[in-house]
Amino acid sequence: MHKLSLKDWVILLTIVPTIIIGLAIASYFSYHRYVELDNYLSERSISIIEPLAIVSAEAIINKDREKLRSLISFAHRSQSSIIKSITVFTKDNQVFVTSTYQGDTELMRIKAGKKISLATESTISGDYMIFRTPIINENSNTTIISSENSAQATVGYIAMQVERHKVKFEQQSEIIMAFAIAILGALISSIFAFKLITNVTRPVTSMVQAVDRIREGKLDSRISGQLIGELNFLKNGVNAMAQSLGDYHDEMQRSIDQATLDLRESLEQFEIQNVELDIAKRKAQDANKVKSEFLANMSHELRTPLNGVIGFTRQVLKTPLSETQRDYLQTIERSAGNLLAIINDILDFSKLDAGKMVIEKLPFSMHETVEEAITLLAPSAHKKNIELSLRIAQHIPDSMIGDAMRIKQVLINLAANAIKFTEKGSVNIDIDCEHVDTQSALLKITVNDTGIGMSNEQQASIFEAFGQADKSVTRLYGGTGLGLVISQRLVKEMNGDIGFISNEKSGSTFWFTFQCGVNSLPHDMKTIPSNLQGKKILYFEPHTHSRIATCEILESWQMQVTAVTSLEQVSDAIINQHQYDIALISHDVTPMALNELKQLIASLVQQIPTIYLAINSNSPNLQEALISSGAQSCLSKPLTANKLLKAFEPQQFDFADSLNNVLTTKIPIKVLAVDDNDANLKLINALLSEQVQEVVCATNGQEALSICHNEKFALIFMDIQMPVMDGISALKHIKGHTFNYDTPIIAVTAHALSEEKDKLLKDGFNSYMTKPIDETMLRHIIYEYCDLELLSTQASNAYTYQTGNAQQSTAAEELTCESQHHIEILSKSTVINWPLSLKRSGDRAVLAKDMLNGLVESLPDTKLSISEALTAQDLKQLKALIHKLNGACCYTGVPNLSKITQLIESALKNGQSIDELEPEFFEFFEHIDKVINFSDTAFKEIDHLIVKLQAT
Repeated sequence: MHKLSLKDWVILLTIVPTIIIGLAIASYFSYHRYVELDNYLSERSISIIEPLAIVSAEAIINKDREKLRSLISFAHRSQSSIIKSITVFTKDNQVFVTSTYQGDTELMRIKAGKKISLATESTISGDYMIFRTPIINENSNTTIISSENSAQATVGYIAMQVERHKVKFEQQSEIIMAFAIAILGALISSIFAFKLITNVTRPVTSMVQAVDRIREGKLDSRISGQLIGELNFLKNGVNAMAQSLGDYHDEMQRSIDQATLDLRESLEQFEIQNVELDIAKRKAQDANKVKSEFLANMSHELRTPLNGVIGFTRQVLKTPLSETQRDYLQTIERSAGNLLAIINDILDFSKLDAGKMVIEKLPFSMHETVEEAITLLAPSAHKKNIELSLRIAQHIPDSMIGDAMRIKQVLINLAANAIKFTEKGSVNIDIDCEHVDTQSALLKITVNDTGIGMSNEQQASIFEAFGQADKSVTRLYGGTGLGLVISQRLVKEMNGDIGFISNEKSGSTFWFTFQCGVNSLPHDMKTIPSNLQGKKILYFEPHTHSRIATCEILESWQMQVTAVTSLEQVSDAIINQHQYDIALISHDVTPMALNELKQLIASLVQQIPTIYLAINSNSPNLQEALISSGAQSCLSKPLTANKLLKAFEPQQFDFADSLNNVLTTKIPIKVLAVDDNDANLKLINALLSEQVQEVVCATNGQEALSICHNEKFALIFMDIQMPVMDGISALKHIKGHTFNYDTPIIAVTAHALSEEKDKLLKDGFNSYMTKPIDETMLRHIIYEYCDLELLSTQASNAYTYQTGNAQQSTAAEELTCESQHHIEILSKSTVINWPLSLKRSGDRAVLAKDMLNGLVESLPDTKLSISEALTAQDLKQLKALIHKLNGACCYTGVPNLSKITQLIESALKNGQSIDELEPEFFEFFEHIDKVINFSDTAFKEIDHLIVKLQAT
């Protein structure tokens, strides 16, 4: 509709309506006249034939043909303009008399078998109408009361043939005249419409042309001539607009000239500023280099003493210790390890904003992870005499797949904050499951405290970096203000959320959720201690949350629990219950409370054979003093399932240890491993050979394809970036052209971004593993994609296996202890870390040395090749070299070099340029030099170590 012109609109609104209305009126009146003429002819014919039928009755009865012929002939002649013939028929359908013998009597006769109608009827036959009326003998002495009597009184019928020519002619004339008048009206309307179009559109067209000329810049264009009505006003308006535009154009041109002069002056100023900015940029780049060097050095300086703490703690753990001393040293080791991880996160805070945080997906035990974190926090709570309690919902799966270290980091941060800001009362930790299925689980951890809480203003800034509630909080409690920011980001990386509820002076509740996979291969097969089932236990605990959490654990072991909250209830319970097997007493450690506790122990010893204590203290002297009072054991709160099990069942063996040995009996399957790096292939072959019966190796995709044409495999582990044929191409050929089309193929990559991992799955890989290969994850993959029934059978035999090899395990522990004694220097080093090399080679010393030696020998050539690629700005070659080195670092103990190499590869994959990574490459070459320079010292220690191990 918007494309119609003014001319079209005039035609549409004037001529078209006139034509439509005219045709409608002509049609209406023509039809009306047509029907009226037909009715007129019918009525006239009926008025002739029905009187004739009445007067013909006597003549037929008397058979007086002459009289009747005279009558109908007269009627025919008097109405000859429309009547062609009149014929009288007897009752038996025979012609009695006709007005003319030229008529078609057969046309007028009623069809054979059809009865004479009791009323006048008409039919149309071509240009004629046939009217038929019954002739009835009306006896004045007989009353006809029914149609049957009427039929009996009928003596014949009269038929009249009427012409329709004249009527049809009049009908056609009427139609022609009506439509002629309508067309004439339309023509007259068209004449006026086109006259209007001429008077309006021509001036409008001239105005449009004038506006076009003005738009083209011809501002002196004007519309001339005298127009009528509103068009004249429009003409004046267009001319005025053209005049205004001309004046504005002149003024604008003057402004442009002035602006050009000002711009020239500004450009000169910009040139000066550009020079200054270039100088400032170079200074910033230099400062960025200094910052990178500072962070690298600070990273080394902070990690070195912590690694010393961890290393020497591990050494002391290998010496004969009491249970308390071992517990303390293990706590120190875990604390130092977690502190080292947190320091790494703080130093890498800028990388969080860049989205470079990597969340691992490794099997772990949820109970062990949480209990380790709580054990680290317990001394802080004990020091302030705060009740710290942990409740884990019993339906939560224990064996999960995720990043245990990150989960602990967030939990420790929230719980440590709760302890820090709580002066008295309690800190309660609840772990529950919001959703769980066979593949994944959404877990929620809630930390509730009775501390100082936060105001609305403080809550608004709680998740800001380097900020706390206010400056007074920093002075009173310390801290960098990064903990919650890092926690928030980590939770989001784990597909979860974090939040809190707080009221000033009434405490706070922080919570976070995170997504984990459910491990199909159990990390630890929990069993109910058989010796504890059905035993009666008296449990005294004044704190509600701790009491509920511990009762759930004891009841899950099918123990009969009597929980009491006061000393009076303890006495009542002993009176009402004749015998208890165990008493578990939780008590404060104030001087007054200690005396009360000793008295309680003394009173219970006579009636309950076994008494266990739970106190808010790690003090060995205090625990020994309480044990000497008659208690079987003294536990440090918070109470966990493992602590209780160790106390109640000291000989209860941990099924996780046996499960680690399940695959020592090799699975009878054949596995193909493909990797172009000799060291990597050697290691994965060694790891797989311990778990499966047969391992076949290939150095590239083409070789793997050739092997797959001849052999069938249960699993294929495929590297991605390889010469000759890469892993993705090999997968497509193996799936499409060999009888390994249904064999699960696992991608093995040194480093892959999350989107790249998704792409690998879309390309057809069943799953993926990241280097360095974790033995637990490798076992999980084998369990998931191989014969589950076979593996379950092996798991059920784990107890027997461990029992039969107890002496061998003990010897292995002694050997490990001896080997660790000789590598103090390497344990403290982050350049070459021998314990890490051992771990990544599955504790195979010779294999670890060979792989480390291969890496060190390749570093000079690798450094030269990468330098040449940087000089030539060859990004493709640089990516290939970095990826290859990253793969080699994943299997050896060079943590600093591995970390910077992984960082550079991620940055290159994310599209950062070589120039942007200049500080990282500076640190990268520094780490290469450190590895080369330190290698001689490291290998001397390693050789000494291996000799000692072989001698042992």
